[in-house]
Amino acid sequence: MTTESFKPKLLIATSNPSKMREYAGLLRDAPFQLVSLADLGITHEVDETGDTFAENAQLKASEYGSNAGILTLADDSGLEVDALGGEPGVFSARYGEKSPLIPIYEGGGQVISPSEPRSDQDRVDLLLKNLEGVPWERRTARFRCVLAIWFPPSRDEPPEDRSSQLAPKDAKKNPNPPFVKGGWGDLAPAPMTLLVGSIAGMIQYQPMGEDGFGYDPVFLLPSYGLTMAQLPLEEKNRISHRANAAGKAVKVLNQAFSGQPPAFTS
Repeated sequence: MTTESFKPKLLIATSNPSKMREYAGLLRDAPFQLVSLADLGITHEVDETGDTFAENAQLKASEYGSNAGILTLADDSGLEVDALGGEPGVFSARYGEKSPLIPIYEGGGQVISPSEPRSDQDRVDLLLKNLEGVPWERRTARFRCVLAIWFPPSRDEPPEDRSSQLAPKDAKKNPNPPFVKGGWGDLAPAPMTLLVGSIAGMIQYQPMGEDGFGYDPVFLLPSYGLTMAQLPLEEKNRISHRANAAGKAVKVLNQAFSGQPPAFTS
């Protein structure tokens, strides 16, 4: 039996093997055994109905956490372009699929008709189309990532003190429990910690670079003179918005492991 198997489990709310590999590196200094939704046999997909990255991250962390009953980390992230009023934002992965996109910037871009499904290249093309006519100095943007860590309610309390928190036996399970409540798990509410990471840049006029994915080929880092898609993977993972948030998460997770109470958000 390996040392890893003796560590407490931390559920990473994804079934994506690539994302799990990324988190394995980002959270390597946290004293937990990382498990995925697939590892636990969880196939249910949480509807990301929030209006912000924070709301979506909390929705996923609370529902998956209360389902699994263990410490859970979930994230939501995307691209925010200032000239487009923060779009695509929470719709970064679904940009242009549900409704026509009308550029915010006066004099730039055009209405693009929706079509499903869209590829990464389609979304990049749509973004650049919506930024036509926007001058360089107005093409500021950032990648933002919000991590939510859901902490299971304490099991040390006497049963009589916890009974009032149990869901009624005749209650119907809510498929979309409020993100602040920890869902219909054994015990609710459960505390939650939010951690935010971001990286600022500019949106190029055309894609450059073969590595990366999503909007990486048009996201220029002025201090490097390169797009995210041109950076070596090791360097990208060191400075990315997800790495920035994960670095903060390692500190919180180490505190939790040592028995120190983490800073919770409401």
